[in-house]
Amino acid sequence: MKMLQEFKQFAMRGNVMDMAIGIIIGAAFGKIVSSVVADVIMPPIGILLGGMDFSSLAITLKAGTETTPPVLLKYGVFINTLIDFIIIAFAIFMLVKGINSLKKKEEEKPAAPPAPTKSEVLLEEIRNELRKR
Repeated sequence: MKMLQEFKQFAMRGNVMDMAIGIIIGAAFGKIVSSVVADVIMPPIGILLGGMDFSSLAITLKAGTETTPPVLLKYGVFINTLIDFIIIAFAIFMLVKGINSLKKKEEEKPAAPPAPTKSEVLLEEIRNELRKR
């Protein structure tokens, strides 16, 4: 029973929940990027290269028989995956760059002047009293 309580405490910690949310959003983002690459970016590139479909590019290492499928080296799928990675890396770079620029702007803001010390407050009160006389 104690182990279950410890696990519950661990799982409900803020960092674990934030990480879980990040992983779920990251997986969804990966699917979106894969779709953008496969359905939006690669078709025009294929047309520019003479109607080539990258996902079908492969080298046959061993021909298939009636009972076994052929062994293929699918380098076209690798090209699509590589482009996925480059786009995701660029998107993350831009996100981090934006966050860093926001942090830099916050750091550049002038800090509020420090509150006067007790001795400064007392000296101001003495000065004000002397002016009244």
